[in-house]
Amino acid sequence: MLKQVLLGAVAIATVAAGTASASASEFRIGILGGENQADRLRNFQCMVDQLKPVLGVDEVKLFPAADYDGVVQGLLGGTLDEAELGASGYAKVYLENKDAVDPILTTVQTDGSTGYRSVMVARKDSGMTKLKDMKGKKLGFADPDSTSGYLVPNVALPKDIGMPIDEFFASTGFGGGHENLVLEVVKGTFDAGTTWASGVGQFEDGYTSGNLRKMVDKGELDMNDLVQLWESPLIPNGPIVVRSDLDKDMKQKFKDWMMKLPESDPACFSAIEGGEFKGFTEVTPAFYETIIEARRSVIGG
Repeated sequence: MLKQVLLGAVAIATVAAGTASASASEFRIGILGGENQADRLRNFQCMVDQLKPVLGVDEVKLFPAADYDGVVQGLLGGTLDEAELGASGYAKVYLENKDAVDPILTTVQTDGSTGYRSVMVARKDSGMTKLKDMKGKKLGFADPDSTSGYLVPNVALPKDIGMPIDEFFASTGFGGGHENLVLEVVKGTFDAGTTWASGVGQFEDGYTSGNLRKMVDKGELDMNDLVQLWESPLIPNGPIVVRSDLDKDMKQKFKDWMMKLPESDPACFSAIEGGEFKGFTEVTPAFYETIIEARRSVIGG
């Protein structure tokens, strides 16, 4: 699995490197891995269609990475202009080069909060109903650079189980992104797995937003097949970031367009964000200080 993650990062870095000489009349959007590429491209097509006249560019290009690190490396290398990251992904960029990108916006949940949850789900027919039922079983994580799918569980779970993760679970592994992780739980590859959800609304609906909701809306998941074993404390919603040295006028035009999107095109807003949200709010690096420090202590960069 580690080999697949590394290969994914190499692949997107290669693609990004090929665009390093892209003209100033392009705007390049990185899309995190986590669901299949066709769905990601379809969901983000509205950005391609609308941003060209708004930004005054000839092309808006989408770069769907195989994994989280592909987008991280594209941002660090200056070959992507914008992306929406998880908090841990942003922390990785910040720890490698705090001046590479500017976090400008994050989503606001329907209840007004600016956070979400990591949730651990298992098959309902497993008979498990709570976290302690996972002792001696196999746990799946989503991606090494995922906040909810890896970083936060590694910080919060030891406190809840009273021991290190490798002493409680029989083994752990990676599912290759949030969507695939849940599918692997349903298949039985993992006894349970960690993914992201708003934590707002009903579990039976896949909550108001998040990976579970996206899979339900696409008809890929029946929530009646799953049970929730654990929920994390609130996690800061990930930021929309832009390349720090991006033209200031283009940066402002993009930010203004995004801020208006929930009202100007609710369908596009829902498609790119994956569910129901109230809108966007401005953020700075200070909003992610706790996640940056958590990543520094758990992963080291």
